Amino acid sequence: MVRLPLTPAEAERGQRLGSLLRRARGTRSMLEIALDARVSPETLRKIESGRVATPAFPTVAAIADVLGLSLDEVWAEINQPHAGTDPSAPRRSAREFLAS
Repeated sequence: MVRLPLTPAEAERGQRLGSLLRRARGTRSMLEIALDARVSPETLRKIESGRVATPAFPTVAAIADVLGLSLDEVWAEINQPHAGTDPSAPRRSAREFLAS
């Protein structure tokens, strides 16, 4: 399966997601969080670094749960409008974004 390249907006959202997860993890080890969320440490590392900008919804939900983040908090953080964005443009739901 061939994946289409990420748009700049998708890459930016991936960076914001990674930053949020790193901040929420704090001093806890990546290994501890990954194991508790039942994802590989490599997957968590790639998400936190922004290399996986559009992770699967269940993966994000599991990590957020372990970190004590609500999906509303995650969505609000990653879906912040950025410079040059048309605020009147339709927005996708969290499930639609993370499923793409």
